[in-house]
Formats: sequence, C-alpha cells, structure tokens
Amino acid sequence: MDSIRSKIKQRLQKFVELDTSGLRSSVLSFFLKEKNVTVDDLYEAIKTKFNISRSSVASMVGYIHSKLGILRAYKESYKTHMVYTLKDEYVDLIKSILYSKYRSANLDT
Repeated sequence: MDSIRSKIKQRLQKFVELDTSGLRSSVLSFFLKEKNVTVDDLYEAIKTKFNISRSSVASMVGYIHSKLGILRAYKESYKTHMVYTLKDEYVDLIKSILYSKYRSANLDT
C-alpha cells in the first residue's frame, strides 16, 4: 500500500509542480472543498478565473482520475453525468502538497 501511495504522491507533486497558471491547484482545491463534483460544476466554478473550455476541464478531470488515481467516479444512471469524489485516503496528501506549493510561492515573493 505504501508503494502505491508514494507513487501517487510523486505523480501529484509533479502535476502541481507543472502548474504555472494556478489552474491545477484550483481544480484540486475545488475537489477538496466540494464532496461530489461533475465536470459541469467544476467548469462553472473556474471559467471566470481561467480562460478554459469545458472539454479542457473534462480532459483534466479524466487525467486526474486515470493517471493520478485520486478520484472515484460513479454514475447514478446512464442518463446522469459522471460524479467524481476524492478518495478519502488521499485528502491529507493533496492538502499537504497544495500547502507546500502555497508556502514556497509566498517565500519566493
């Protein structure tokens, strides 16, 4: 279990490290704040702050779900949208990585 967690931690750190605009951190923060998130919810929340299309948001959520492995996805029926939630075991990890990014950004200024 620790090896999977350490791999996810490395992937997550790299994901946040490559965040030049703050978009990735905002997406992760939104997942921390909201329990159940659809792509439309996320798009509505960040479209005013970032110049991004809905399909780009969907692509990023898909990447986070499949490559980072920190999201759980489900559909209530075939007619509803996919709902994403953070896996409980990674909430503390995400918080610490975002906090360290925030701290290092404030130390640089």
